[in-house]
Formats: sequence, C-alpha cells, structure tokens
Amino acid sequence: MPPQHPSLRMGFFCGILTALYASNAIATKDSSDDFDVLKYVDPLIGTANGGHVFAGATLPFGMAKAVADTTGENQAGFAYDTKVVTGFSHMHDSGTGGSPSMGNFPIFAQGNCPHDDIKQCKWQQSDRGAVWDRKSPEARPGYFSISLANGVHAEMTTTNRSALYRFTFNETSSQPLSPVVLLDLMDLPRSRRSGSADVDRLTGRFTGSGTFSPSFGIGSYKSYVCVDFKGAELRDTGIWERNQPDISRRTLNLGSDTSSILSAGAFARFHAPKDSNILARVGVSFMSVHQACSNAEQEQPDFDFEGTVSAAEFAWRKKLDVISVDAHGVSPDLQTVFWSGAYRTFISPQDYTGENPLWKSDEPYYDSYYCIWDSFRSIHPLLTLVDPFSQSLMMRSLVDTYRQEGYLPDCRMSLCKGFTQGGSNADVVMADAYLKKVPGIDWGTAYEAVVKDAEVEPKNWDVEGRGGLRSWKSLGYIPLDDYDPDGQGTHTRSISRTVEYAYNDFCIAEMAHGMGHQADYEKYTKRSGNWVHMFKPDQKSSIKGVDTNFTGFLQPRYTNGTWGYQDPILCSPLLDFTGCYLNPGGHETYEGTMPPHDMGALIKTLGGAKSFTSRLSYLHDSGLLYMGDEQAFLPIYQFHYSGRPGLSAKQSHFYIPSQFNTTVNGIAGNDDSGAMGSFVVLSMMGLWPVPGQDVYLITPPYFKEVSIRNALTGKVATIRNINFDPSYESIYIQSAKWNDKPWTKNWITHDFFADGGVLELVLGPKESEWGTHIQDLPPSLSDYH
Repeated sequence: MPPQHPSLRMGFFCGILTALYASNAIATKDSSDDFDVLKYVDPLIGTANGGHVFAGATLPFGMAKAVADTTGENQAGFAYDTKVVTGFSHMHDSGTGGSPSMGNFPIFAQGNCPHDDIKQCKWQQSDRGAVWDRKSPEARPGYFSISLANGVHAEMTTTNRSALYRFTFNETSSQPLSPVVLLDLMDLPRSRRSGSADVDRLTGRFTGSGTFSPSFGIGSYKSYVCVDFKGAELRDTGIWERNQPDISRRTLNLGSDTSSILSAGAFARFHAPKDSNILARVGVSFMSVHQACSNAEQEQPDFDFEGTVSAAEFAWRKKLDVISVDAHGVSPDLQTVFWSGAYRTFISPQDYTGENPLWKSDEPYYDSYYCIWDSFRSIHPLLTLVDPFSQSLMMRSLVDTYRQEGYLPDCRMSLCKGFTQGGSNADVVMADAYLKKVPGIDWGTAYEAVVKDAEVEPKNWDVEGRGGLRSWKSLGYIPLDDYDPDGQGTHTRSISRTVEYAYNDFCIAEMAHGMGHQADYEKYTKRSGNWVHMFKPDQKSSIKGVDTNFTGFLQPRYTNGTWGYQDPILCSPLLDFTGCYLNPGGHETYEGTMPPHDMGALIKTLGGAKSFTSRLSYLHDSGLLYMGDEQAFLPIYQFHYSGRPGLSAKQSHFYIPSQFNTTVNGIAGNDDSGAMGSFVVLSMMGLWPVPGQDVYLITPPYFKEVSIRNALTGKVATIRNINFDPSYESIYIQSAKWNDKPWTKNWITHDFFADGGVLELVLGPKESEWGTHIQDLPPSLSDYH
C-alpha cells in the first residue's frame, strides 16, 4: 500500500556511512510461570502520526473489526492524535496508506435528546461528534473502549462476522435517560454510491445496505449490516435524513444522485435502561442483509459481552502461543514492541470465506491484501513460520482469484482489484511458499499464474499483471518513452518496474527449476539479469551540492538506448520527499528497488565488497533511507552479502528501539497491514528472511532464546544466544552451531524450521570472522569474485 509519505526510491544505490549505534539500556524482568502474552500486546502502538494501526477489537484475520471512528486522519477508524468521535463502525483495515478504508454503517449513541425532543438530537456526522476523554481509551486483543463527553462510555468486542457493543449512559443533565442509537449509511472515505436502511418497529432491528468504493483500487462493492438491541425497552423508531428524524417512516432509500457526504439512516429511541447499559449486536456481510443477521445470530446468540471478550482473548493466546521467548533481563517495553508486532501481523489479510458474492468456490477467500508489494517482504514470510496453515489458505485464495479473474492480484481490498505498485509481486509470494513447502496449494495452477504474469499483458496493468511486456522482452528494460499498444496503465516507474520485473522473473525461475521446466528456468533466469540495463556506470550523485563520491546509479533509459536523468536521491527524505507518488505525474522510481537475487553481480557492479559496504553504510547514515517503507527492510541486513554480518546486527539495534517503541507514535511510517509489526518480530527473532528465496540471514535474537513451534508438525526450532547481554553491547556472533555442529554460514535455510532443532550463537562485543568468508555468504546467481 502506498505509504503516508513516499520513501527513498533510489537509495540503495546511493547508500551511507554506518548509522550511530544506539545501545539500549533496559531494566530486568524475570520470567515466571504466570506469563500472559496479552499483557505485552498494546493495540494503540502506531495509532498516531500516520501509523494508521487498527486499535479496535478483532479476531485473528477476522472480518469484523470494531472501533471508534474519529475525525481527521482516520484510515483505520481511530487515531490517537484526534479529538472527536463521530461513530462506531464494524469493518476496518489496519495500517494502510491511501484513503480511509471501509468503516461502513457506523452507529452512534446519545443519552437523550434535549428537552426530550427527538428533533433536537444531533444527526449529521458533522454535528453529532463528541470529544473523547484522552485518558479513557483501553485497547487489548478482542476489546476496545472509550468515553465521550456526551456521557456515553462505549465498549466493543467481536466474533468473526459480528461486533457487540455495550453503551453505558451517564446522566449529563437533569433529564431522565432516554437513549437514542442511530445507524448511518456512511463509510470512512464517504464513498457511498447508494444505500438503504430499514428499522423494525417492534424490535428496533436495523438493517442496511450500500454500495461503496474501495480505498486503493477500482470498482465498487456492496455491504450489508444488521443491528439488534438488548437491555432497554423500545420507545419509538424511525428514519432520519440530514437533521430531520421521522418516526412515521421505517424505510429510507438513497440513490446515486444523493451526495455521498450526506448522513442518513435509521434510529431507535429507548426508555431508560435499568442498569444504564444497552447492548448493540451488529452482523456484517458482503452477501445479503439476511446473511448479516444470520452471522450475528449464530455467532452471538446470547449478547454475552464478557463471554465474547473471553473467547477473543483465548483465540489470540492460541495464535501467539507458537512463539516463545526467554525474556530474562529484557525490558517490558521491548517485550511489548515484540508481541505487539506479532499481534498486528495476524490482523490481515482478512478471512472472507463464505462472504464472496463474486464467484462460487470451495476454496478459501481472503481479502485486504494491502498490498502484496509490501506484504511479500515480511508478513507472508513470518506467517509461513508461525502460521503455515493460514498462509496456505491465503495462497490458495490467491490461486483461486487467478482462476476466476485471470490474474493473481497484486493488491486486493473490499472485493475489488487494487493498484499495482511495482511488479507482479504475487510471484514472489508464490515462490516463497513453494520453496518452503507450504502445503495444500495447487502448484500447477500457481505456476500457470506466475508465467501468465510474465508473458501476457493485461488490458489494465494498473491493477494486475505487468505492463510494457513488449519492451521487456525485446529491450530487456522498461523505457522512459515506452510505447505499449498491448495494454493501458500509468507510464511511470520505469526503473523500479524494470528491477521488480527482474526479481519477479527470478522467482518464476526458482519455481520452474523445482518443477522440472528447464527451458523456462533458463529463460527466466536470463531475464532476471535485466536490471543491469538500467545501471549507468558513470552517473554521479551529490547532496546539497556536495559530491557523495559514489559513481554508478540506476537511471532511466530511452527506447533507443540513450540515457535520461533522474537525481539519484530524488524522493528521499533529502530531496522532494513527496515527489514519487503513484500517479501519472510521478517519476521513474517508486520506493526502494534492488536485485536481491544477484547480490554478487550488484556488489561487483558497485566496485566490490568494500565499496558496497561503504555505500550501504552511507545509506543508513546520511538520512537517505526512510524506514517508513518496507523497501528499507532488506538493506538493514544486506551487509551479510559483503561479509559484514555484524553490521547488519548493529543497524538492527539502531532502528529498534529508535523508530519502534511503545508509544502511540511507535512505528516508522504506516503499518501496511502489519508489515512494520512483522519487521520487528523477525528482526528481534534474529533470522531475516530474504523473500522469495530459501534464505534466512542470521543475526542474534533480542532475547536469550526464541523458539517457534511449527503448527503443522509440532517441531520446534530454537535460536539460543550464549553470552546473551540484555544491555546489547555484545551483539556480534563469534561462532555458531546448528544442532551441535559448527555452522559458519551467515544464513540458514527453511529446513531449520521445518525439521526443528537448535541454532546456538556465541556472542561477543566485537565483530569476528564468523560469516565473513566468501563460502559463508548467502547464495547469489553470480559469484562474489
């Protein structure tokens, strides 16, 4: 998903001297038998400063996501750096950039109407907003609550397809309580194209439907809602439009000619509840009103708020239970950073199985891939380790989407096609799953799908596949002046697309090799080297007029082979930071770009290991690298390729905790459906996966010991630090053993997790020779000489 702020687009090839190392002084916390992982999960981390983290109640990969919606930067509904709540809605996404997502059919509660006159209640979204108490938000897995200045205290919890709200009304005037709860045919981005609402006069049940637009894609989707109440006697009901309630009507229809910013819907007014509480049960569906009601009735028949919270907590403990750490000596804050990151990784993609009206299939259907451009780098590799069953379901869903719609999605949300940011990056996810033997996937169809990405240009390559394939096949790069008669799309990012396509083809080659398609293997391996056609060896770079002393950068190129020009530091934090958005006026790079499959060739192209290390260090030290984009993740660990794994560990400890901490601002950039969370978890576990390859780069965990239990086989893989130092002065590996046998390579394969075992790392305060020799470096298409 596009970040709130664009990041470094060319940074890897410009690089920086080593960033200042920040050692982390921490308090000691003894481990104990009564450890409760949920005490170390804080859903409010990343809810301010553009983090866009979903703070509300949800189950792992659940469709229902309930939270208070605030005014301002509300991509995930609630943001901590806001002041006013306008409603409580039941479906959200987490961490996305772009525009706000979903937030359909918010409900809102008021204790009474002034002078007990229904016409004097506040109806419009712009009028009814209530200031929220800064000290009141409480968020934990499966639960969210907040207090408003209008006297309403709202609590919420969820099942998979329904939300349960408990509104407590505190009297704020001399009037007796007569609560009013309204349903608004609105969504967060105000994208409604049509809608309808109905209220049952006998029960107060609300039902509603609407057609809305996705936040980062094309098309539209229909959504449905069903709301039931318990706890107070019904007084009257009606519909409302603008500021006019009407108790004589029960049905409202809004056509496409109605402004999408108009608030309108249904309401119910109650007599004073005996215990000041009213429960609102909300079912959601993409299929029908009937299914929305059925979801709520089946999942929460008894309106049992405490029981629903308890069930959600059980589900979260079970999901996180596959990871265990020996946290002796590690500060509670760092533990919270770790476990909160793990929690966010399980929020999306969302399981919409049984809720897809677009096609009938016995296969699972997952949605809210925001976006595979981001998630292939850390989310899916982490899920392969800690939840291979869910990863299998997600891969099957992607393959089935290909069967139905003709291409693998590169981004998908709200049943709609999302925008493609670089290459066809579902290819990377498929290769990663194939190499790591994720079970249950139709690999024949998966291979057919990735080959189609590489060979057949779609009509609209803004939302699937690749554009410019005619040039890609004939020239070996995407030209700045590309002529593309085969499809339509945004003609920007020629450098980034070239490099991304090269890596996508490498991933296809890996699958071809494993499946015995030798001719394909040779073709796609050759095409994976096309990135070099964009490298201009004599290109120089400067920052504010000062020469960086580095020569050779990726540059745009014309069809006739001549060179264009783009400043190598453009769109970094040091030059026109917001200049490379995904739009027709964009530039030739988009976020980070590099060829991680052929680091040997890259290192040679950049002048050898010493020069490569210098450039990579410069990247981290100069301010060029923006950690808020996922393309910054791998450069932290690429020192492994130049024989300096200790510098990778050093950089990891700089970014954690300097840019990842327990505050509401505690992530870099936005979370992109858990990408920042998965980055933290993988970094702190000490094994960084190179996505699309069977390679994990080894650095010391942030704990004395970390174990992962394979949920399919029960096998346990443990990474253990010897001489562990919780002050993090000793972060350099001196020697290693894999199952008691010396291990000198600075990387390891997925066999470690599949078969179980122990990786033992001896630590010290200075870099050693471990992992520094050519034979110890990670695999590369080209050798390192």
